[in-house]
Amino acid sequence: MAGLTRIKALPYRIVTKLAGDAISLFARILTAPRAIWSGSEPRPGPRVYYSNHTSNADFVLIWTVLPPVLRSRTRPVAALDYWLASPLRAFAGRDVFRAVLIDRRPEARTEDPVTQMVTALDAGSALILFPEGRRNTSEAPLLPFKSGLFHLARQRPGVDLIPVWISNLNHVMPRGQVIPVSLICTVTFGAPIRIAPDEAKERFLTRAAAALAELGAAR
Repeated sequence: MAGLTRIKALPYRIVTKLAGDAISLFARILTAPRAIWSGSEPRPGPRVYYSNHTSNADFVLIWTVLPPVLRSRTRPVAALDYWLASPLRAFAGRDVFRAVLIDRRPEARTEDPVTQMVTALDAGSALILFPEGRRNTSEAPLLPFKSGLFHLARQRPGVDLIPVWISNLNHVMPRGQVIPVSLICTVTFGAPIRIAPDEAKERFLTRAAAALAELGAAR
């Protein structure tokens, strides 16, 4: 019975793989993304890529520039209400990218968001996280970080937190636009940080944001 189940599931796994490859190819054609590993290396295993957030396509670009062996084990942390809003989005977010879907409505949650992320890390996955919590449409380089990154780091202090700066993607898909504009984008992976023992929340978040902002200032 188990063998039959695996056989029946195989075609769908092929479909999701082909869909992921197609999305990645489209992202490469549109943005010609260049990955810059500055202070870190593409390694397998649990880690958290935390990035600036200017476009709904941010995690797709990070996911695309990762080596295939890492891409298959890397899951974005994304809003449940956005990615389950339509069957197509649900297929992409839940099945293709295997996103850790977070319910942004505290009163409606059935799972704790940090627990969801810790569970994914403990299963061997890497995560793509946007600590700003929403797209930054302001003139500031970064919005204030939400507390999720801190609580995740406290739960798993031995996991590397890799700052990732995305350049130009907000110009490829400006807010409110339907047709993307072809531009070259860069994705810069910085040196990993970890939370220090007994480090206070505000101090840690300030340090994490500074590490990310420094990558942006250097581009």
